Amino acid sequence: MDYVLSLLPPMMEGARVTLTLFAITLGLSVPLGLALALLRISAWAPVSALVNGYIWLMRGTPLMLQMLFIYFALPFVPYVGIRLPDFPAAVVAFALNYAAYFAEIFRAGIQSVERGQYEASKTLGLSYFQTMRRIVLPQMIGRVLPPVSNETITLVKDTSLIYVLALNDILRTARSIVQRDFTTTPFLVAALFYLVMTLVLTWLFQRLEKRYARYDQ
Repeated sequence: MDYVLSLLPPMMEGARVTLTLFAITLGLSVPLGLALALLRISAWAPVSALVNGYIWLMRGTPLMLQMLFIYFALPFVPYVGIRLPDFPAAVVAFALNYAAYFAEIFRAGIQSVERGQYEASKTLGLSYFQTMRRIVLPQMIGRVLPPVSNETITLVKDTSLIYVLALNDILRTARSIVQRDFTTTPFLVAALFYLVMTLVLTWLFQRLEKRYARYDQ
């Protein structure tokens, strides 16, 4: 028991890195995903096709590959030459990747709203943006919460990929202690950290689903 307690300080420090990446990624990818979803269903064919291509690219290639490209290859891209530190590189890769997934979730949610409600809003004299803000988006939120919940929980677990950039997240911290002490106990503690985080997220999204369920009634 004393050994497990001694693991908590370094694991908490690793959890801080994990939670920071998670929070920043979620804060960037959700609004970006919503913007991409609206552009994806827009009447501007070139813009819609461009966004569709971006989503296809980000969803069709591994997140780890995207992260490695941004960190190692981006500095050598002609006319770009941007060299990002390890953590910002991870943030950019995660935000761009998850924005593509959220965009498809939001697009499906928006298109699930009956067309008759758009026509009714026009009859009432509402603009497109008023229709989206007052009628479509509140219903969309309730409908997309289950897939958004799944994607968010996946994000928590995907943060472990940043160990390839030598960032001391939960998993890398646990691995370092395992190699030092020759025991797998740190992996069990790391698993407990992930389970607690996913438990909190599951509870939070269940509360949100109950709150927004009234829009579908």
